[in-house]
Amino acid sequence: MIIYFPTVIRSARRLTALALAALAAALAGCGTPGHRPEAAPRPSPPKPSPSTTTAAPTMAPGPGGRAPVFMRATGGGSATAKTVALTFDADMTADQGPRAARGERFDNPALIDALRKLKVPSTVFMTGRWAEEYPAQAKAIGTDPLFEIANHSYSHHSFSSPCYGLPEIGAEDMLADVRRAFTAFERAGARNVVPYFRFPGGCYDDAALRAVAPAGVTTVQWDVVSGDAFATDADAVAEQVLDHVAPGSLVVMHCTRSAAPVTEEAVRRIVPELRRQGYRLVKVSELMRQSGPAGPPRTTR
Repeated sequence: MIIYFPTVIRSARRLTALALAALAAALAGCGTPGHRPEAAPRPSPPKPSPSTTTAAPTMAPGPGGRAPVFMRATGGGSATAKTVALTFDADMTADQGPRAARGERFDNPALIDALRKLKVPSTVFMTGRWAEEYPAQAKAIGTDPLFEIANHSYSHHSFSSPCYGLPEIGAEDMLADVRRAFTAFERAGARNVVPYFRFPGGCYDDAALRAVAPAGVTTVQWDVVSGDAFATDADAVAEQVLDHVAPGSLVVMHCTRSAAPVTEEAVRRIVPELRRQGYRLVKVSELMRQSGPAGPPRTTR
């Protein structure tokens, strides 16, 4: 079962204080998403895979063999002034094939089309199962220079519990799950694949960071929750983003029509306003590059 942030938007113009509190509680209860590994000397890099883009910057690994975590550009000064990354999770849990067969749509072609028309560089965090269900779309996104595809696991199972009722994956299977997603992207024909990983539900702990580290990924979280999951009011979603975005922000949204039906409409309102305010929209790779010292480009395996 696919799980999103349990935000229910009732206001026609603004999220209520209760909804905002629920967002904060969701983030606080999602593993330890605020945990930031400290910098550490870089170990020997992982063996490369042809499925990832070598130009994408990564962060130096954390201590104790943990994968690093990126949440927001923090370079300061002009490096991150007025830049923001909109990211979209293309979620599909491994066991949702029957629902897709019955007509449930886990994709959102209209959203991708809107991003193209608005010329918004974007990062799509895709599950391997999504790429298998929609290979033509995965290839189209992954060969369009406007986009980059990042890893959101293969199965969309929880890497840390509790996590919104997501099925759990065993620690011994976490690394294989991440690698399986990269393989799914490659088989679909996607080329613009970056060595970034977002935990399902944003839930992780130190054990999960150690488990995925051999894949050579930088894990990517966010500092702005859009509240688009299960939302029915595009204005409220847009306001949530516009009220909380700041220079260097990383916004999490969704690319799943059945569970985030107003995201396209919200994006059509968010993007012009951000640009009116002087923001430049960038992919996660560029935001990370602007964030100060980072490790050299590397690939995943």
